[in-house]
Amino acid sequence: MATTRTANAHWEGALLDGSGTVTLDSSGIGSYPVSWPSRAESANGKTSPEELIAAAHSTCYSMALSHGLAGAGTPPTTVDTRADVTFQPGEGITGIHLTVRAAIPGISKEDFAAAAEDAKKNCPVSQALAGTTITLDAELL
Repeated sequence: MATTRTANAHWEGALLDGSGTVTLDSSGIGSYPVSWPSRAESANGKTSPEELIAAAHSTCYSMALSHGLAGAGTPPTTVDTRADVTFQPGEGITGIHLTVRAAIPGISKEDFAAAAEDAKKNCPVSQALAGTTITLDAELL
């Protein structure tokens, strides 16, 4: 069964001096301010499209890795994933680096590395961002 999730953005003014909000409508958990400086300079309490992509990617990756590990008979105790999305004004998103630390009883380092790479390749957000260089630093705790 397909699902659709919805967010809305409202923007006022020109790019450089304007500002807006993004609302996470499907979950109803809130609205967040956005601005060009929060995207290209310092966050200053506002979010950006890249931070929202980082949130989606780190969550999707953790879920995909957990699912793959459980399916192989080695469910994780914990999976912590950080996504760093690099934005270069004038160029766009130039790369995404995933850092994962996981505690998984009974798995070899080789099997963990293979599962980590498989999750990077197959999580739906990674697939949606396939035109971007995605790197991975995976460590078994």
